[in-house]
Amino acid sequence: MTTGKGTETTTAGPAGRARRTARRALVGRLSWGLADQAASSMTNFAVGIFVARSLGLAAFGVFSLAWVTYGVVLSVSRGLATDPLVVRFSGVPTASWRGAVARSSGTALGVGAAIGALCLVAGLGLGGVVGSAFACLGVMLPGLLLQDAWRYAFFAAGTGRKAFVNDVVWGVALIPAMVVAARVGTVAAFVLAWGASAAVAAVYGCFQTGLLPAVTGGRAWVTAHRDLGYRYLVENTGVSGASQLRAYGLGAIVGVDAVGVIRGAELLLGPFLAVLMGLSLVTVAEAARVLRRAPHRLGPFCLALGGAQAAAALLWGAALLLVPDRFGELLLGGVWHAASELIVPATLGVAGAGLGTGAAAGLRALGAARRSLRCQLFASACYVGGGLGGAAAAGTVGSAWGVAAATLCGSAVWWLHLRSALREHHPNHLREVRTP
Repeated sequence: MTTGKGTETTTAGPAGRARRTARRALVGRLSWGLADQAASSMTNFAVGIFVARSLGLAAFGVFSLAWVTYGVVLSVSRGLATDPLVVRFSGVPTASWRGAVARSSGTALGVGAAIGALCLVAGLGLGGVVGSAFACLGVMLPGLLLQDAWRYAFFAAGTGRKAFVNDVVWGVALIPAMVVAARVGTVAAFVLAWGASAAVAAVYGCFQTGLLPAVTGGRAWVTAHRDLGYRYLVENTGVSGASQLRAYGLGAIVGVDAVGVIRGAELLLGPFLAVLMGLSLVTVAEAARVLRRAPHRLGPFCLALGGAQAAAALLWGAALLLVPDRFGELLLGGVWHAASELIVPATLGVAGAGLGTGAAAGLRALGAARRSLRCQLFASACYVGGGLGGAAAAGTVGSAWGVAAATLCGSAVWWLHLRSALREHHPNHLREVRTP
């Protein structure tokens, strides 16, 4: 005869195994996400270091302006094309995923072509070193955005391994491209090398997915997901646009050299900045899965995510303070001495941003686009105000401390809104469960 206790053990066994299987699957997806971000961050870090050593502070500042501009365009692409893909097509049947990926990647390619044409025209009109850099960026934008779109698609499908392989392909293609650019020795050559290697990975992504971007489906995709896409567009461009305004304003207030110094400090924290830029590749998809399976666990998941990011950034910053000047000069050349003075404020800023990304992932998984938009606009306004106000008061160092304070304030607002959104969601979820 089976006792009640025995029955409980029997039923708990399969449930326990299911939980362990789900946990292992989550760890596996996050591990591939971390591996992909490591590959991406190493690529960005290597490019920055190589350019800084090859071109010097002023030319590196020009390259940094092109880099920041690319970040703004990337944010437009993600807001319209790939953020809605991750929120609404994570863990869906393959047929649905394939159709969505074809349209979202086509949207990204269309954004790259349209804004790339504008950059090309503007660059040709400006002329000089800055103009040639922007003209080359315009030519390379379609490939850069398509490569990023494939990464989002792979994480939405839970196949982060393919995203990692794609980023490795980009890194391998980057090696000979950078060697050729170094021989030419111009900012434009480095922009072309960086973008051309991304285009190689973008083409490889077509073979990985077995899909071609459906450029003609871009308008339908944007229309179908405009409730999320337009808000995410404003939200994303708020982040990158704030960085661009700070860079341009810092160049006007202090000088182009200051832009290179700030970029040098960011390079020292490159692994974490790269993770923050592409964190939604992993976290939003996983937060959406947690929400579907166990809504009550979303808050702790986001807190663990943000806390781990902040702690890792602080540890990395502490390690940077111990780096000897001789080794720093080997990495950044003449940029090191000025950049090393910004390690403490830059670390605090990255730690604050890392903490906030946990809450941001939760809000996106909940589809609370209105709340996340408010948070991002507030954080972006603080970022620009702190960065430029600090620059006016105390130059480059003041700008770094102003951004650190602004980032910590923005993170607090993200968490306040996530707490409110979770309170709104749980009662609705309980009512749905109780409805016959």
